[in-house]
Amino acid sequence: MLREYTVEIQHPTTDKDTIYSLLANRTARDPEELIAQWQDPLTRNWHDVKAGQMSERVRAVAKGMLALGVTKGSTVVIYAPTSYDWGVTDFACAAIGAVSVPIYETDSARQAQKIVQDVDCVLAFAGDSDHSQILEQVRGSSPKLKYVFNFQAGGLNAVSDFGQSISDEQLDQAIAQIKTDDLATIVYTSGSTGEPKGAMLTNRNFMHIVFVGWDVLYHMPAAPSRLMLFLPLAHCFARYIQYVAIGAQGVVGYVSGSKHLLSDLRTFRPTYLLGVPRVFEKVYNAASQKAGTGLAGKVFAKAAEHFTKWSKDEQEGRGHSPLTRLAHAFYSKTVGSTINSALGSNLSFLACGGAPMNADLAHFFNGIDGITFIQGYGMTETAAPCIVNFEDANKVGSVGRPGSGITARLSDDDELMVKGPSVFSGYYKNPELNKTVLDKDGWLHTGDLAQIDDQGFVYITGRKKDVIITAGGKNVSPAPMEDAICTCPIVSQAVVVGDGRPFIGALLTLDEGMLKSWLTSQGLDADMTMEEASRNDAIRAFIQQYVDQANSDVSRAESVRKFVILDKDFSEEDKTLTPSMKVVRPEVLRQYADVIDKVLYAPRSTGKAPTANPLVTKAKTTVSDSLASVSGKFRETTARVESRTDSDNQDENTSKE
Repeated sequence: MLREYTVEIQHPTTDKDTIYSLLANRTARDPEELIAQWQDPLTRNWHDVKAGQMSERVRAVAKGMLALGVTKGSTVVIYAPTSYDWGVTDFACAAIGAVSVPIYETDSARQAQKIVQDVDCVLAFAGDSDHSQILEQVRGSSPKLKYVFNFQAGGLNAVSDFGQSISDEQLDQAIAQIKTDDLATIVYTSGSTGEPKGAMLTNRNFMHIVFVGWDVLYHMPAAPSRLMLFLPLAHCFARYIQYVAIGAQGVVGYVSGSKHLLSDLRTFRPTYLLGVPRVFEKVYNAASQKAGTGLAGKVFAKAAEHFTKWSKDEQEGRGHSPLTRLAHAFYSKTVGSTINSALGSNLSFLACGGAPMNADLAHFFNGIDGITFIQGYGMTETAAPCIVNFEDANKVGSVGRPGSGITARLSDDDELMVKGPSVFSGYYKNPELNKTVLDKDGWLHTGDLAQIDDQGFVYITGRKKDVIITAGGKNVSPAPMEDAICTCPIVSQAVVVGDGRPFIGALLTLDEGMLKSWLTSQGLDADMTMEEASRNDAIRAFIQQYVDQANSDVSRAESVRKFVILDKDFSEEDKTLTPSMKVVRPEVLRQYADVIDKVLYAPRSTGKAPTANPLVTKAKTTVSDSLASVSGKFRETTARVESRTDSDNQDENTSKE
């Protein structure tokens, strides 16, 4: 195993390499080329945009901003879901050097107000009337904020009208002043461990990693491709992939969310799909649940086991017997074709980032003919992916190798550190916090625990601050257990606890949609409330099988001895989930402190054991085939954390992308 790995730079950035140059160069190559499609929210029909048309729109909006007093360095807030207008506004800001400040559309009025006032923005864009109303209220206490424009109400048309007095020469002069090291955006991290912080990112930060994407993923985003972008553009991961596609030969399909994901995939037919692990977990669970518990369910479970092993064998260079190939043809036709069809029938790549991904689930998708599963790692502070699997060096289960010009190093306690041109310049108005994540030599301390194999592939093994030390002194990383328990199709989230406690426990939440389907398949009451479900013996018995399976791969000291099913799922509204679907562990521990103290770790009762419920027996008999597809799902992950040292004492100040 290695302690450090570097990839030499292949495509250095120059002063002229700015975010706006991606669109300008694309337009210069072929203004008639299709570059984007946007969807009418009423008819859901797709509308085409050529490169020249997008460039013209961006320049008109940039002129309007200049006329409204926006100059290089001015801050412009975008408080809206993903849309074509969002993309246009982003490139318009980049053109004239305005610093874009995205706000998640799901952020509360208080959160939006805090960001607006923190950055002293001069102009703001809202996605709809609700967001516009919030910004108008904030404007009253923000002296520099003069204008708020609503995308849905023709806001970009209004901005463009203001720019009629600005000539092309004036605009070009403003564009010429922008260089690669100029500040491009301030992105407030999703705050999975604390209060969000504004990460300052330059044009170079993004441009370097865009070039890396073109170098190592030459078929996925660099060649002619179709990307359906439904992740929030407030997230660096989505911003990055938009730049990669626009600057190469891609067509970006802008979608405001994942509400109609499956139907949108069928009509847009992307060649690659970008998602966080939760998206792929839902696709898998939905397919598994749709197959049911009869013959189709057994076929699906066997197919899942087969595709996972097929991918692993391919990766290890092992051949396939004639019988295995025959089975592969059968499962590809019966299950693989269904998955492909659900993803749009045109897909070649699935790209996952934003949070840890279960290795076996990744192998499942990778084992389906025609699909390559690509994983990467990045943070807001690295302008999204700084480590990624290459097309010609893809090791499923790892997050890949450092991109060109980037070095990954492990500290003495196995914390991953990163150095390179994509590392941010610091937190906005927070120099003291910078010192805790950026050392004097330019190394970014990520807060993630990792290992680097002999080929330079990086494996994330946990969060430094999340490591649990039990009362018996056992160090336990919660991620592998949480990962395994979440393979249960009716489990939405799992939070493993036990710091300073006599044993390891877990808080679990239910996936309401999957739960209803499962209850129906079991002949149980599908209309029971979440509170009733949290106390249901059959549901507990079903989940217990997955907990037992997870426990079978670890020592007793690391096993989950007791779990509590909560009566509601985590959400952004109650601050237990970030907008990128990561669990905010400190908030969960705070909100459910009583549950942990009085239920999970309550003194053992000496009362009479309850009588067996016949529904429990029924639930147990339905789970064995499902478990076949997830058996050993996290052995590889847990093996990598056995050597981890005590690392719970250092504060975590960096939010992972």
